Amino acid sequence: MTSSTAEIVLKEQQLREVLRSCRSVVIGFSGGVDSSYLAKAALDALPRNRVLAVTGRSPSYPKVQRDMALEVARVLDLPHLEIETGELGDPNYASNPADRCYFCKSELYGELVAVARARGFVNVLDGSNADDLDDYRPGSAAAHEMEVRSPLQEVGLSKDEIRWLSQRAGLPTWDVPASPCLASRIAYGLPVTPERLVQIESVEARLRDVHAWQDLRVRHHGDLARLEVVGEDLARLVDPNLRGQVVAALREAGFERACLDLAGYRRGALNEALERGAADS
Repeated sequence: MTSSTAEIVLKEQQLREVLRSCRSVVIGFSGGVDSSYLAKAALDALPRNRVLAVTGRSPSYPKVQRDMALEVARVLDLPHLEIETGELGDPNYASNPADRCYFCKSELYGELVAVARARGFVNVLDGSNADDLDDYRPGSAAAHEMEVRSPLQEVGLSKDEIRWLSQRAGLPTWDVPASPCLASRIAYGLPVTPERLVQIESVEARLRDVHAWQDLRVRHHGDLARLEVVGEDLARLVDPNLRGQVVAALREAGFERACLDLAGYRRGALNEALERGAADS
């Protein structure tokens, strides 16, 4: 975190001004670090009846994330609505192209806009932060098309700054690892199916039972599972007992082969192939 405390507090004040100017808001609420802090800030800036957090549920939404969303809503006494989204029924999404996220967000934002209109809310918000501007985010095009605003991004708040503000506010999400949708683990071009999503979620849950990983992803490449963990946990996999439990969990989940990514966990690892392809073209 490079900003000073005063700079972060100023951004928080600017955020509340932005939220007050929105008058009433529907927030796309996953229960992650960003959307949880945005919901708290909205409750601080607006009357409670002008804030509605909406969680889109689908097979790609991790159960651990839903549990956190429900807990945050309880802790904050946050008006909260769960809806079902149908992105898996869209062949453009299910075929898993490089811009899969666009079709997912188009479905979600379309539902959020419909909720806002039906209930008389003025603005629809998402939890994108300033760091997301440096990442490959095709879903941002859907947000632009549907006039979904990203207040955290508008005031320049980074993930580290949001974690700091969340800790200061007493939010239980301040130090939780990122938990993006389960489809983000499936290699582009490999169709997204309910079976593969269940396979990923179950094996990641099993692996968390055998070790307290700092961060963990199982990338799905068909019959091959590629395990990503952070540097310290890479070293722990020298232990044959732990490694054996990992291999057993992956095999029981239906993977014929498994490999450990020596580069370790990093956000958006599947996008690296896209970057290499662009460089080669």
